[in-house]
Amino acid sequence: MRTTFAVAPLAVAWIVLGATTSAHHAFSAEFDANKPVTLRGAVTKVEWINPHSWLYLDVKDPATGKVSSWKVEMGAPNQLLRRGWNKNTIPAGTEVVVEGYRAKNGTEIANGGNVVLADGRKLFVGSSGTGAPYEQKQEKR
Repeated sequence: MRTTFAVAPLAVAWIVLGATTSAHHAFSAEFDANKPVTLRGAVTKVEWINPHSWLYLDVKDPATGKVSSWKVEMGAPNQLLRRGWNKNTIPAGTEVVVEGYRAKNGTEIANGGNVVLADGRKLFVGSSGTGAPYEQKQEKR
């Protein structure tokens, strides 16, 4: 009986934590290193959620004037905090340039590498340990 009570909480923890960690993915599972994108637009919102934060922006095509809503995957909230970000770093309406890599499925989703603000500050937003091209460049330094 005691063994059952001791094992049950461990099994629940394993299921909960296992589901969380299995949701994380490698860069190459979802994004294409051969499809870099540079997105210029206005931030509509920023979500600080695990395992990745998300930056949403409206990007206007200069040729057609059509506006597309993009979703940019960033690092975990804790990673962004350690890099100097906070929830007020990029309020809605801020014009930014995002450098990243497009999703393999062609949707308006990207993995972010850098966000460049109007004042020229460049903020690294990528996830670490995913095998993204920006990680390989940093390793060679």
